[in-house]
Amino acid sequence: MSNLKKIAYDRRLAVLDMVKTAKSGHIGGSFSCMDMLVALYYEIMREGDRFILSKGHCAEALYAVLADKGFISEETLQTFAKFDTALAEHPTRKIPGVEFATGALGHGLSVGTGMALARRSSDVYVMMGDGELAEGSVWEAAMSAAKYKLANLIALIDRNRLQISGDTEDVMPLDDLAAKFSAFGWEVRSCDGHEPSELTKALQKSNKPLAVIANTVKGYGSKVMEGIADWHHGIPSDSEYEKIKSELVQRRTHLV
Repeated sequence: MSNLKKIAYDRRLAVLDMVKTAKSGHIGGSFSCMDMLVALYYEIMREGDRFILSKGHCAEALYAVLADKGFISEETLQTFAKFDTALAEHPTRKIPGVEFATGALGHGLSVGTGMALARRSSDVYVMMGDGELAEGSVWEAAMSAAKYKLANLIALIDRNRLQISGDTEDVMPLDDLAAKFSAFGWEVRSCDGHEPSELTKALQKSNKPLAVIANTVKGYGSKVMEGIADWHHGIPSDSEYEKIKSELVQRRTHLV
């Protein structure tokens, strides 16, 4: 588990460099969901499984993991968001390892439901931001998944409670999110989204569609960004970049 944490910090450093070089990106949400991506790609998913990043604006987090897993080169990461690059600010099928082009929020769970229905022998994982749960298509998909008893469909919610316009509970309250998914016929588990041991336990299969509510912190890893909505789409200044990098390295070094 300690190794998974170290990998997550390494990948955050890669995201930091990508965003700083491109002067664009969604660093806050990329940092909050990184531990989830690492748990999936290094511990949970097996050959034949599928992953959809419904919160496609955090593509740089996925790219950083795909590079470490050999789907793309580490050098390619430095082309992120540049002219004529394959690594656009939202993932597309041009990139090895990307199953579906995402960007319009609320679509990922619908696509994942279709994939899970068509491929019962494989598991389908869909990562969503909590802000996108205001989209009605999410709940249409949730109803369908329960109807068709898709035990091979797993939704991960990055519950950092912040979106571009502020606190999710001010913008569109989600209230008891676990109760909502449960009412739609899903099994629901909550965990600390920055603790690999909790994530891997929560992601164990169910006999129903499974919703894992991962409680996270936007900008996790640096006090410069943690819990601040402005870092949804913030770009570090030179001094902020050095501070964030120093904090990430320090936290990684102190892991047992």
